[in-house]
Amino acid sequence: MALKFFKPTTPGQRGKVGIDYKKVLTTQEPYKPLTFRVHQKKGRSKGRITVRFRGGGNKKLYRLVDFKMEKKDIPAKVETIEYDPFRTAFIALVCYRDGERRYILAPEGIKVGDQIIVSENAPLEVGNRLPLKNINPGTLIHNIELEPGTGGKLVRSAGSSAVMMGVEGKYAIVKMPSGEIRKILADCWASIGQVSNSDHRNINLGKAGATRHRGRKPHVRGSAMNAVDHPYGGGEGKTTRGTRRPKDPWGNITGGRKTRNKKKMSSKLIIKRRK
Repeated sequence: MALKFFKPTTPGQRGKVGIDYKKVLTTQEPYKPLTFRVHQKKGRSKGRITVRFRGGGNKKLYRLVDFKMEKKDIPAKVETIEYDPFRTAFIALVCYRDGERRYILAPEGIKVGDQIIVSENAPLEVGNRLPLKNINPGTLIHNIELEPGTGGKLVRSAGSSAVMMGVEGKYAIVKMPSGEIRKILADCWASIGQVSNSDHRNINLGKAGATRHRGRKPHVRGSAMNAVDHPYGGGEGKTTRGTRRPKDPWGNITGGRKTRNKKKMSSKLIIKRRK
C-alpha cells in the first residue's frame, strides 16, 4: 500500500490519509515539451457563473496524455512514473525506439525500465495495447476505445479496470467497472491491466482547505437557502422536502427521473444495465 497516515499535530492533520508519492513517483518535474498552461474557467462563461461552487484553486500544467497510442509495432521504454493534477491516475513517460516521448496512463504494477508495445499480436502483459478481438477472456483491461481509431474513452480513472468476457461475431463483450455488460466493436483497442493509484479511494483530505486547493468552493444545501433562492428554501427551522421530487434551484427534476435518451443508438449494445 502507498498510503500515508499523518500524526494529528494540527486539526487539519487529524484523520488525514494521503498517497505516499515518494514510494510511487520517480520524478516531481513534468516533461516540459508535453505540457501547456490551461486557463481555469472557475465555473464561469463570459464572467457569469454557469457552474456553481467552483473557483480559486492552484495553477496547474496540463500534461498531453496519449490515449490513442497509434505508434504501432515500435517498442517503448518506461522512463518515469509521474503525478497528473488533472486526473486521479498516475501517468508514465515512455520513450519509443525512434526517440519520441509520450505520456500514457500508467497501469498498476508498471515500473521504470519496463517495455511496452502497441501491436496486433502483442503479448498479454501489463501496459501492452492490442485489439479486443485478440485479448483472452478474463483479462483486465483499461483505456478502451468506443470506435476504432478514436482513442481510449472508457475505464481511465484510478484503480478501475474492465473484464474482457469474450467475442461474439464482430463485437467483444466487456464487463465495465460499474457492473454493466456491453458490446464493443472487436476492432477497438484496449490496454492490458488495471489503472494505477488504486488507493485513491482511501484518501481523506483532512480539511476543507484541501478541497479549495482543487478549485472547489463549499456546496450549500438547498434547504439552507431562502425561499427565493431554491425550491427547498425557507420555512421555520429545519424542514423536510416532504413528498416533492428532488429539484435543482431552477425547478428541474434531478432525482427519480431517467436521464438516458431512450432513442440512443448504443442502447442496443448494452446486454445488462448497471445496478
